[in-house]
Amino acid sequence: MPSTVLIGGQWGDEGKGKIIDLLTEDVDFVVRMQGGSNAGHTVRIGSEEFVLHLIPSGILHENKKCIIGNGVVLDPQSLFEEIETLTSKGVRVGENLLISETTHIIFPYHKLLDVLREKLKGSKKIGTTGRGISPAYMDKVGYMGIRAIDLLDEDVLREKLRTNLHEKNLFLTRVYDHESLDFKEVFTQYCEYGERMKPFVHDTAIILNEALKNNKNILFEGAQGTLLDVNFGTYPYVTASSTTAGGACTGSATGPTWIDLVVGVVKAYTTRVGSGPLPTEFPPEADFVDRKRDREYGSTTGRSRRCGWFDSVILRHSVRVNGIGAVALTKLDVLDSVPRIKICVAYRYNGELIRDFPNSMRVLGNCEPVYEEMDGWVTPTSDIRRYEDLPENARKYIERLSELIQAPIEIISVGSERSQTIFRGEPLVRRGSSARHAAVRLPVGVEERRGPTMAGGPPRRPGRPGGQGGGVRT
Repeated sequence: MPSTVLIGGQWGDEGKGKIIDLLTEDVDFVVRMQGGSNAGHTVRIGSEEFVLHLIPSGILHENKKCIIGNGVVLDPQSLFEEIETLTSKGVRVGENLLISETTHIIFPYHKLLDVLREKLKGSKKIGTTGRGISPAYMDKVGYMGIRAIDLLDEDVLREKLRTNLHEKNLFLTRVYDHESLDFKEVFTQYCEYGERMKPFVHDTAIILNEALKNNKNILFEGAQGTLLDVNFGTYPYVTASSTTAGGACTGSATGPTWIDLVVGVVKAYTTRVGSGPLPTEFPPEADFVDRKRDREYGSTTGRSRRCGWFDSVILRHSVRVNGIGAVALTKLDVLDSVPRIKICVAYRYNGELIRDFPNSMRVLGNCEPVYEEMDGWVTPTSDIRRYEDLPENARKYIERLSELIQAPIEIISVGSERSQTIFRGEPLVRRGSSARHAAVRLPVGVEERRGPTMAGGPPRRPGRPGGQGGGVRT
């Protein structure tokens, strides 16, 4: 049975929570592999809404194992607040939640330094959440990180924390003119966290690989989005972790040969929170999105999202760097009242036509989007459950997007409820590897219809539709 990686194809906030929730029904394990409490997945079940920041969305299903992997940076305070909220709503959190022993821990000095550094940047601030994510990852790669397993040994924690706090207090007092943190207070608090976390902490690398050998279905849950990836995103306006599909391996101790399918979640338009380029951003007078009605506020920060037309340039980039083999398109219903819809197919910069994602932020921040226009469908879609029943212009829009981004759109969301979903064929996770290779394909005519806007797309690997990877298992 397949192992599936689900990632965001844009700047995050694509509606991954709902899609993860849908796919979880057919899996045994859901694994969060990167990021921290700066992420937010919103799932609506009936009249109840759940916003999850650290715990995988699979926790809302019975008999599923949820893993917080080693690629995550974990804030114990946020973790226990989340557990308490879920428990108060009748969701069981116990042996169904596992935390990797090698998950790095966020401390008060991480959050404090995050806020102070951002403040120091003034008008050039990145737009961080202030949750301590970047400073925690800096400590991880700087050999100063404290991991979950360290919280379970008071002697180890004491030694590491004393060393770290000595350095952090120098920064706080001498660079930022801030008062120092008290060692005893922090140590006592994190000893208590360690005691509370003890039942959850395991060697999840062993558990996960044994599950894979026993043909269990695994869903790897990505946070944020591809354009926020520290390697492939709009650097420096990114997050501190690998938000692309490759992060599933490094963030969970899973070899790449176990991955069968990468699903990219993509909005029917484009949004981002915080600073950084957004080439297709709507001018105020042409912004049709109702932030309150369409729920376009960050689930973690509450900040209003910047919105724009669908950008196929960044999506081709996402398909390429993730190896996306199937796409879930969300919020199609938001376009129901728009009579003319634009799609960005290229950029123009200093008179030059650019068809591929530029790594220069000077170029991306000053380019002019090149648009195609299509007629809208101007009719409600939220009650439609079969692809064939969508308005003709909605189907034309979806098929054009699929053609431009060079990946099949197999799930269409027309509302926030679980039921407001259209599957084009058998649900993805139920397919075995060989069946998936036969089923996941580009729409008819895509290869023959390649035009200038298709230039620079990902090469096709012989025998692997959609450029999808995989491995031989014995």
